[in-house]
Amino acid sequence: MNHPRHDLDEVIHAPVRFSIVAVLAAADKAEFAYVRDTVEVSDSVLSKQAATLEKAGYIKVTKGFVGKRPRTWLSLTARGREAFAAHCAALQAISESARASA
Repeated sequence: MNHPRHDLDEVIHAPVRFSIVAVLAAADKAEFAYVRDTVEVSDSVLSKQAATLEKAGYIKVTKGFVGKRPRTWLSLTARGREAFAAHCAALQAISESARASA
């Protein structure tokens, strides 16, 4: 039998990326500044972690304008939603297996 930790997603597992994906899982899309403030990271940290998630196909980054002000929005892709759900299920399975063996 495989330990459920083998089902953890290495891309999502990093604490900041996990936090970003969790915020995005609760919405269709979120403005960059909202995610930054909610996750409590700097612009550069969010940019770097968002790029990693985008490269994995888990998030989509959309740029546009509100009036004359440039804005960036982040959203989870279908693949990202599936990966997040599977990662959370693996965390739950790890927790349950630990309780069952105690």
